[in-house]
Amino acid sequence: MEELRKIPRRRLLKAGTIALTGGGAIDCTVRNISETGAALEVISPIGIPDKFALVIEAKTLQCQVVRRTAGRIGVRFINGQAD
Repeated sequence: MEELRKIPRRRLLKAGTIALTGGGAIDCTVRNISETGAALEVISPIGIPDKFALVIEAKTLQCQVVRRTAGRIGVRFINGQAD
């Protein structure tokens, strides 16, 4: 499959947390990441808002959902980039 992203993502397998506005959190696994976005594996994408904070290793990234499939969501980072 041809890579269509402007910035290629690198594979990753790290635990993350989707921090919900008003409290609450959803566990996820970061499957790949780039400077501009990531793919997150979740038990279910239902109930995950379009915008949220992703916490990975004490780093917080603001995210916008760009894709949802069964068990996985794709996000782009808002106002900042990952390392």
